[in-house]
Amino acid sequence: MKRGEPSVLDYFKSLFSSTEDKVSIPEKKRAVIQRKKRKKKTGEFSLWALLAFIAALVAQGLLEPPVRFVSIAFIFYSFAFAMAWFGASFERVQISKEQECTKSVNVLRVRALFFVASLFFLVGAFWAFGENEFNWVNLILWLLSFAFYLLSVWQKKPNQEKKQSKIDCYYILLICVVITVIFFRVYNLEQIPGEMFSDHAEKLLDIADVLDGYTPIFFTRNTGREALQFYLTAAIIKLFNTGLTFISLKIGMVLAGILTLPYIYLMAKEFGDRWTALLALFMAGVAYWPNVISRVALRFALYPLFAAPMLYYLLRGLRTQNRNDFLLSGIALGLGLHGYSPARFLPLVVITAFFLNLLQLKSSRERAQTISYFFLVVITSFIIFLPLFRFAVENYDIFSYRAISRLLPIEKSFPGSPVVIFFSNLWNAITMFFYSNGEIWVHSIPNRPALDILTAASFFIGVVIIIKRYLSTKDWADLFILLAIPLLMMPSILSLNYPGENPSLNRTSGAYVCVFVISAIGFASSTNNLLNYFRSKGGRIIVFLCVIGLLTFSAYMNLDLVLKDYNGQFLAKAWNSTELAKVIIDFIASGGDPNNAYVVPYPHWVDTRLVGINAGFIRKDYALWPDKFKMTLETGEKKIFILKPEDKEKLNFLLDLYPQASINMHDSARPSKDFIILFVPPR
Repeated sequence: MKRGEPSVLDYFKSLFSSTEDKVSIPEKKRAVIQRKKRKKKTGEFSLWALLAFIAALVAQGLLEPPVRFVSIAFIFYSFAFAMAWFGASFERVQISKEQECTKSVNVLRVRALFFVASLFFLVGAFWAFGENEFNWVNLILWLLSFAFYLLSVWQKKPNQEKKQSKIDCYYILLICVVITVIFFRVYNLEQIPGEMFSDHAEKLLDIADVLDGYTPIFFTRNTGREALQFYLTAAIIKLFNTGLTFISLKIGMVLAGILTLPYIYLMAKEFGDRWTALLALFMAGVAYWPNVISRVALRFALYPLFAAPMLYYLLRGLRTQNRNDFLLSGIALGLGLHGYSPARFLPLVVITAFFLNLLQLKSSRERAQTISYFFLVVITSFIIFLPLFRFAVENYDIFSYRAISRLLPIEKSFPGSPVVIFFSNLWNAITMFFYSNGEIWVHSIPNRPALDILTAASFFIGVVIIIKRYLSTKDWADLFILLAIPLLMMPSILSLNYPGENPSLNRTSGAYVCVFVISAIGFASSTNNLLNYFRSKGGRIIVFLCVIGLLTFSAYMNLDLVLKDYNGQFLAKAWNSTELAKVIIDFIASGGDPNNAYVVPYPHWVDTRLVGINAGFIRKDYALWPDKFKMTLETGEKKIFILKPEDKEKLNFLLDLYPQASINMHDSARPSKDFIILFVPPR
């Protein structure tokens, strides 16, 4: 340390100083942590880069089901890697950065009085959250704690003149992309998917509890769930009067999926230019993966919803050293922990980002300021997480059960060596973009790639580009976006006790934020390479038409995957509770009593709670077990019994009780989904 230079201890003392005499990092020293603006260059056309992109497209086409040519695809992908790596110089594949790297030289200072007030209310809120219930007392204490905390650390920005942007063709294209994306996410939403399954029954029953005034922090039904979806759906029901229905669940999660997209756009601008961002927005917006995990209407879309802003503000904060970005990143992280259990891996992603950034810093003062911002993210997210933290302290077994049951042998023994299973799961997860996204039919098309042909090929090229860029520039952010993908997929990879659940589109969904950014980089690089060859106006029109053609092909393929393939296989495997409910609705409309309609349970058949929900009776389970059959004799009113055709024993039992009953085989619109209606006329 040079004589007279402030120490790290002096720096941290200055954080709580109320005077203007504070330790700061000199501008010249701070510049090392900024990712410098990369000037756009007029590059040269690379035939090898073009061949690499074409080879990647061919390779991915060969991996498209149902007929796959894995060995030939491997050869083409190897060729694509070699051409992209050795054939093109780094400058030819480099993505230009458009934004200015603005610097913030103000160190983190805490307004002590507000901070102490925040701690006071935080302790009170922790004590008040002890009964696993939100109430006015603990909510007010919690919100006051957070408000005073923001007052203690929020950085006031000086007034700056806003630059006026000229309206050009880019903004017209942006509007067209936004309209297209929204169309893809909401088209035929009520019908696709067309049936609920048992998880939806659990969710709607929890939401019914909320509407009845029950306000838990953590919902313990069905091995436990975080609360955010239930309160969001309850608000949607109140606002739009959609009732306790499948569409109410869908609206909330589709909205979550759409709100993720602006942050994918912004994050892509951190790694490329505005055209790269536009491509990322389009690719993510029309893709089958994000679309189906939103439409299935469980909590899955909440993972990327909060992972995206957390990653964006974290990356921008480490680039600009603007403390407000770290605050916003911490808020997104804290909210994410209330959304979907895989978000519990987000803290590890944050730690990785700071660690990689710290390795690149040269002076102790730079590291000290970055460490202070790390704790800013930690404290901010902890305050948001506080209600769940209190629940976890008192009920850790309930809070952690579902995750631990996948990681450790608490329900059954490991099916093999955990080490071997881990690396097998890792391989299956990182290849899911190109080969198989798993076997879980409720939120995917089993055994097909997670990405379409164009997006997967572009992702492959993008990975090569980012590796090359990192080796050339040693930009920590390039290494981070690559490492973030397997880290965000860990909730799926660590399913060591149930390896059949890996890979899965839901538990890996946080990773798609980075995946589509990298895909956009790969496609933008290939497009720029063509523009370097076609320099004339006519040539650029040809390139534009080729790009539009490829993107249209990608969009059509993804739409067909959702509307035809996913919906078709979903309806083939989901039980037709809506058809059973329609029979009961018709029975009630004909004057029948809702309590005189019954569904006789059968193993691995329809969830009888869903029949009641679809019939409009949210808390009525229409199941009638054999030991209760004779109780139905107490009333002489007309009745109906719905049975699975294979259930001959129970059908004969009912016919012995009701010899006057008539039997009707209901022909379902879907194969293998017929059921028997036993009608008993009134006495």
